[in-house]
Amino acid sequence: MIKIPPYLRKGATIGITAPAGFMALEKISACIDALQEWGYVVKLGDTTHHISDSYFSAPDEDRRIDLQRLLDDPDVDAILCARGGYGVSRIIDRLDFKSFRKHPKWIIGFSDITVLHSHLYMQYDIASLHGPMAGAFQPGGPGSASLETLREALEGRSAEYSIATNPLNRTGVARGELVGGNLTLLAHLIGSESELKTKRTLLFLEDLGETIYNIDRMLVQLKRSGKLARLSGLIVGGFTGIRDTERPFGRDAYELIREHVSDYDYPVCYGFPVSHDKENVALKHGIEHELKVEREEVVLRER
Repeated sequence: MIKIPPYLRKGATIGITAPAGFMALEKISACIDALQEWGYVVKLGDTTHHISDSYFSAPDEDRRIDLQRLLDDPDVDAILCARGGYGVSRIIDRLDFKSFRKHPKWIIGFSDITVLHSHLYMQYDIASLHGPMAGAFQPGGPGSASLETLREALEGRSAEYSIATNPLNRTGVARGELVGGNLTLLAHLIGSESELKTKRTLLFLEDLGETIYNIDRMLVQLKRSGKLARLSGLIVGGFTGIRDTERPFGRDAYELIREHVSDYDYPVCYGFPVSHDKENVALKHGIEHELKVEREEVVLRER
């Protein structure tokens, strides 16, 4: 049975940490202002104002300590990651979730934070929140509609998303626990304790900045490891900034996905607004949803 962390009320405290890539504190200020306007107290982790001269926000151990402190802090009700990038898999095996298991709280983020979502789901049956991070609140980030879905999710409102159809869609109705995230990270986790099991789930995928051939390679990895075989349904989000090689691969990301799931009969929808682009709605990872793919529309509804 999946454990759902308590939803937030006015006055709740949201901790912000940078468990992966570096983000300058001034780029987090708009997020702090917005969360306070929503009625929350903000507590900054040390990694949000660490002076870093490397890709990471801080050395591995400092990032681990910072996240651990927020996981264990009884006064922190949710943890928002400043950004993704890369780095959580370097510290995930040294985090202690004993206190967190007794008093779970919402972990919020996407991209590299897929590692945390998958680990919490697989190891502890704890739901988390795949959605906009601190950087999204800056001018030029996702639209207000996406940020509003994060606010609604934190308040405990049930999500229902209706989107336009796509010619590649495969119709049908399916139910299952909603899991997934960044394709690169899901492939990266195979063989680890955080590896995502997908049988009878609704799997969602998105990615950023990859080459077409590498997307194909990761899809082959998912297929060979059985991740695509027994899904209840597949939700394909944005594949942003995808590049081809000098000699064209011959297909785009959506056509590759369609090819790799052609042997199966579950419903599939393309163009869902979860991505590194302007549209990135909040999704409650691990919680039961229903996917309805029809010729007229696509609806994803929290059960």
